[in-house]
Amino acid sequence: MTLPPALLRQRMNGTTHTAASSPILLGSTFPLSLVRRQVSIDPASLDELRAEVAVRPVASFWGHANSIAAANAMLGADVTPSTTRPALILDPEGFPSLDGVIFTECWVLSPEYVPGYRPAVGEEVAAVKIAGWQVLRMQW
Repeated sequence: MTLPPALLRQRMNGTTHTAASSPILLGSTFPLSLVRRQVSIDPASLDELRAEVAVRPVASFWGHANSIAAANAMLGADVTPSTTRPALILDPEGFPSLDGVIFTECWVLSPEYVPGYRPAVGEEVAAVKIAGWQVLRMQW
């Protein structure tokens, strides 16, 4: 479930949060140029990501339109962003921010392409070209 920005801000700016109620930041890639403070990047399993998505709302910055349907089907959740190709920014302390919400964790779900396939520059990847998925969990 992707929440609208106003609801994300309301939830994140409340006085109490639990890991189960705070949104999960999720994208198909993460720009390393936005890493400005120490971050831990660890491989994770699809099952771990599915478990998180099952109990937490999704704040998505997914950038590849043609892989959204495949990701939605694989996760059993909607990862469609609230705007087309949203851009992350950094808060003054170097944490990623989306729609005014600051995150200390990000999940990256990247497609693994069929053998021998490499997309052209700027090409959106069709779901039939996705052989599997790589999951990374980033924590600041």
